[in-house]
Amino acid sequence: MSDALLVRHCSPTLAGMKTGSMFTSPYRTVAEVLAYVREQNRLLVPKGLRLLPLRRSGKKVLLYLYRPDRLSADLARKEAESILRERGYGSVSPASCLGELMRRLRREDAFPHEIGLFLGYPPEDVRGFIEHRSVGCKRVGAWKVYGDPEVAERIFARYRRCTLAYEAQLSRGATVDRLAVAERDFSAPRT
Repeated sequence: MSDALLVRHCSPTLAGMKTGSMFTSPYRTVAEVLAYVREQNRLLVPKGLRLLPLRRSGKKVLLYLYRPDRLSADLARKEAESILRERGYGSVSPASCLGELMRRLRREDAFPHEIGLFLGYPPEDVRGFIEHRSVGCKRVGAWKVYGDPEVAERIFARYRRCTLAYEAQLSRGATVDRLAVAERDFSAPRT
């Protein structure tokens, strides 16, 4: 388990710019995964973040770093609720939705298309991908854009700059918990 992987894939979430991020990490034992998750949560939960293992496959684990308060707000948006209900989620409470997402990830090899809602992607882009797959998207970056491409491109650029800055800080000795911005410490615009 590697802090470098976490920073490479989750910097915008650590910085408070994004609701959640996912990444795959190799592991040797389940105990190693649980110890890493437990230690990261000990350091990150006080800052409004949580790390959750979503599924294991072979010797890789899919990890989800997210901000629970942001996820709750994102899933409560009317369009997000509509997408989740259409996709068969019985409840739109974050805990229930995460449980259902985990069940789907463990049953299927492919990612469920609604997964973008858990990552803070705009619901109109999630719906666009569900309805059109990759056909007709206006931009491709952190996600496939079906809505406003200029706004999305600015967000993608901020994510790239954040990741580069966080990777540089990590290489100079910063720790993940030092890089994590506490929920109460930022006033970044919602993306």
